[in-house]
Amino acid sequence: MRFDEAYSGKVFIMSRPSIDEAEAVIYGMPMDWTVSFRPGSRFGPNRIREASIGLEEYSPYMDRHMEEVGYFDAGDMPLPFGNPQRSLDMIHDYVKQVLAKNKFPLGLGGEHLVSWPVIQAVFEKYPDMALIHIDAHADLREEYEGEALSHSTPIRKVCDLIGPENVYSFGIRSGSREEFAYAKETGMYMAKYDVAQPLRQLLSRLQGRNIYVTIDIDVLDPAFAPGTGTAEAGGITSKELLEAIQLIAESNVHAVGADLVEVAPIYDPTEQTVIAASKFVREMLLGWVK
Repeated sequence: MRFDEAYSGKVFIMSRPSIDEAEAVIYGMPMDWTVSFRPGSRFGPNRIREASIGLEEYSPYMDRHMEEVGYFDAGDMPLPFGNPQRSLDMIHDYVKQVLAKNKFPLGLGGEHLVSWPVIQAVFEKYPDMALIHIDAHADLREEYEGEALSHSTPIRKVCDLIGPENVYSFGIRSGSREEFAYAKETGMYMAKYDVAQPLRQLLSRLQGRNIYVTIDIDVLDPAFAPGTGTAEAGGITSKELLEAIQLIAESNVHAVGADLVEVAPIYDPTEQTVIAASKFVREMLLGWVK
């Protein structure tokens, strides 16, 4: 699938009509083939788009208006249901096209495994990149119940690709004993429970670097985001995640791409999860797309 194909469905608010006018591309990765608990995140991207209609077009956090950033919503990829490897290959090829045109890729998931092929494509263009990973779960398993392709494995795969010393995780409050031991033994940075305060302290170490940011919505406490497949008590507030997005925007790091994953709308009839997610997407666009 070409990233600049016309899309006739719902789009994120103020999407430009043409890819030529855009600095960034929003795209959906509707895959939840490998989830370990509750499916449904394949419906996340479109519901985030629907919720965006309620957003103000001006951000007081960034002091920017959405008309100041050109972005094109390319819609959801038509991924083959139940085929993880083929889906991951398609995502990788798709994001390579986005990067080849020097567009900022902003992906909407879908389960967290979809971040893996995106990061592979970004690494091919930016081999000096670092990863900022904001999540409740470590995602450092090599496999889950015998399956190497699992939404509990993407960060371990990234560590093997770019080196654990280039991976920085925040908000982590769930994982196996082996996952936490791996982080400690390899020197990978892991901030448990919190996000904004440790991120503030760390960003000076990443000055001037190219970074990719992956955000799992379950970093939020279920009180703020019940609509996710593997909710985990003890999380951060929506306010803290907004603060973290703003900290990255105000730092001297160079964001080269991002994603927001694991929104599963079926578990949240109040729609507070998709409403929050759409606001995070707005802030990422206004803060990280230069």
